[in-house]
Amino acid sequence: MKVYNLVTLTLLVLLIAGCGSGSESDADLFSIQIKSGKKSFNPTENFVVSVKSKKNTEIESVTYLLDGTEIASNSGNKETIVQLEDQKLGVRSLTAAITSEGTSYSITKNITIVAAETPKLYTYSILETYPHDIEAYTQGLEFVNDTLYESTGQYRSSSLRKTNYKTGAVFEKIALEDQFFGEGLTVLNNKIFQLTWRENTGFIYDLNSFKKTGTFAYGKSKEGWGLCNDGKAIYKSDGTEKIWTLNAETLTEEGFIEIYTNTSKIPNVNELEWVDGKIYANVYQRDAIAIVNPASGAVEGVIDMKGLQKKVAQHDKLDVLNGIAYKGEPNIIYVTGKNWDKLFKIEIKEK
Repeated sequence: MKVYNLVTLTLLVLLIAGCGSGSESDADLFSIQIKSGKKSFNPTENFVVSVKSKKNTEIESVTYLLDGTEIASNSGNKETIVQLEDQKLGVRSLTAAITSEGTSYSITKNITIVAAETPKLYTYSILETYPHDIEAYTQGLEFVNDTLYESTGQYRSSSLRKTNYKTGAVFEKIALEDQFFGEGLTVLNNKIFQLTWRENTGFIYDLNSFKKTGTFAYGKSKEGWGLCNDGKAIYKSDGTEKIWTLNAETLTEEGFIEIYTNTSKIPNVNELEWVDGKIYANVYQRDAIAIVNPASGAVEGVIDMKGLQKKVAQHDKLDVLNGIAYKGEPNIIYVTGKNWDKLFKIEIKEK
């Protein structure tokens, strides 16, 4: 019995020691200290940062990186000023690469960069109203001269359309295969680009012949929602707060911006339109259009679209505002929604 108890006790001690052993992580030894204690900043702000040694070891040097790009360094452990000018908005990783007693360590702390200014508020007035196919679950809308191209969604009824915006007549229509749910579209370099929702597939069509010429796959973007272009690059939303930049030739994703106001991110970014150097973005299930700076992701304005949906036929399939098109007329856009029987020409006015 004594031998048994001794063996049991020995095994128990070894088990406890094994559970408590394990090497210390870098975060157990050091921490990043932001002097102000804030977690959110805007690009006009700077903040003071330093590293704290939890074991009182000597710190020989610290290099700070923001999303992997060096932004500051010093010898010893001096307080360092981090400047955020020209940084994109969103959650960013602040990393401290530390040398202490001849050994290298790395620790990370997240910060959030938000827009510097409160968005301007806009309203609208209706200038003209045109008929629109009530069966069209509008996902993308874009003009080429006076011709309106439209992408519609829903499985087994998605399509690409070439239409007369004044009469609502459909000149040409391509039905997507049943397994595809059509999403946003844009037209660039005599090509039409159309997204699908969860199928990780985009379609390419020749603008003149209106024939499908190819496909492309998505990269890291979550899903396919909206598309627009600035004449050189293509911009793609994926249903999150991100808008991705695509190479117009290869359709590869080359980066993204995150959409933020001065207080918070804007998720569910949907259909997109390029308007005078800005991205106009539908916000899914909101009666609002965000005016986005394409370089930073800052929401510079919000168009309050309340009341517009009440001006279309009310029926069981009626869904939200979605579809923005621009013809180059100052302060004027064309908008519709999913299964709306009208297309509206509206003027944007500051509140």
